[in-house]
Amino acid sequence: MSSRFLSSLVHRRAACTLMAAMAAAFAVPAMAQAWPDRPVKLVSPWPPGGSNDTFSRLLATRLTTTLGQPVVVENRPGATGTLGVGQVARAPADGYLLVMGSSPTHATATSIYPQLNYNPVKDFAPITLVGSSANALVVHPSVPARTVAELIALAKAKPGTLTYASTGNGSSQHLSAELFKAMAGVDMLHVPYKGAAPAISDIVAGHINLGFHNMVDVLPHVKAGTLRALAVTSSTRARPLPDVPTIAESGVPGYMAEVWFGVFAPAHTPRPIVERLNREIVAALADPEIRSKFDAAGMSVVGNSPDEFARYVQEEVTKWSDIVRRADVKPN
Repeated sequence: MSSRFLSSLVHRRAACTLMAAMAAAFAVPAMAQAWPDRPVKLVSPWPPGGSNDTFSRLLATRLTTTLGQPVVVENRPGATGTLGVGQVARAPADGYLLVMGSSPTHATATSIYPQLNYNPVKDFAPITLVGSSANALVVHPSVPARTVAELIALAKAKPGTLTYASTGNGSSQHLSAELFKAMAGVDMLHVPYKGAAPAISDIVAGHINLGFHNMVDVLPHVKAGTLRALAVTSSTRARPLPDVPTIAESGVPGYMAEVWFGVFAPAHTPRPIVERLNREIVAALADPEIRSKFDAAGMSVVGNSPDEFARYVQEEVTKWSDIVRRADVKPN
């Protein structure tokens, strides 16, 4: 084989490699420019009827209009939200499958589940932090406690007999209660459920004594008198329940626990798609009509940049890993 032929072959292969690289480089912008050309799915990794589902549907309705394609909420519950989140982590990074993540799935899960099949930081492209919400400490009306101080006294008089319902190990409801137990020095029995709706239903029915649940989930029951709100878990009083004190001002100084929600895409989703989604969601959150619905549900709306959200998630992972370790939280 002549040296001239070898040289020609090498040049041809180099040219083909360069053309392939150029084609790949142009493919991503072209795909991003055409996006979306079919329906987009927004996964809510919890059952229908809960706060994650409610917030997902509020955004999906607005995005359907602004993106020009249907944005469909798909519930994929299980394993304290990690089942649906893990499925999105392994999905194609094309912008057609998103997830409404939250503090349980992206801040605490990695410390609770040793075999978690996704990395909450490396496996996702953060879109924006939607907002945060306080939980409310609610009890069944039959519980003889009308204040946090009375509840603490009752729990200390009957250690291990009061039951509280959560949406699963490592959920915000669970960790809010565990933090309360540690700081108030009480012992209560944890009863995990697979979602907010069944957990709250059993508190309303009197099968479970109490729970620390998202504002949007318990407000109708508090207003109807089927649940009694003793306090909220935030550092300041919540707008939907202005007369209900915080746990910190009710005899447990320094107590604060909130749940946050944010939209994620799979890692390596093209940056133009991430930025488009960010613009549309932040604009939706700024809309007075939509914002009022989030406010009514007890959500403090944020709406930040993808980079700001990425830093926030990393900080939350670090913060809650210590709390999970001290509470010795184990998987279901």
